[in-house]
Amino acid sequence: MSGIAEKQQRLLEDLGIFQDWTERYEYVIGLGKKLEPIADSARDSEHLIKGCQSQVWLDAVMKDGRVYYYADSDSLITKGMIALFIDVLSGETPDAILTADMGFIEKTGLKEHLAPTRANALNLMATQMKQRALAFAG
Repeated sequence: MSGIAEKQQRLLEDLGIFQDWTERYEYVIGLGKKLEPIADSARDSEHLIKGCQSQVWLDAVMKDGRVYYYADSDSLITKGMIALFIDVLSGETPDAILTADMGFIEKTGLKEHLAPTRANALNLMATQMKQRALAFAG
């Protein structure tokens, strides 16, 4: 099992502890509150994920062959949702990120309780994170 798959499995197990979807959301919001701050210089239109209902800024840096992500949002739940992806993808190689199966987000059960625009934001986040990894590949 790859590092990403292991992190996805751990995250699903953590979320599985909660029986109620509102408890799962509280957990996700808590993840967002623990995110490392994004640089003020990354709070610009170049780092903004377009198409999200809320403002979401995403930055990525390459260190020692691995991609590290930083993000922020003006919405607690959106910040928590991108924290899920950062938890799974940050610190991995560009190739591992590009080949990662992001279907784990469906297994969380969170998407079905989101408004359609917020659910679509999850796809946009995953796509943007893979695009940032692609910029570092090769």
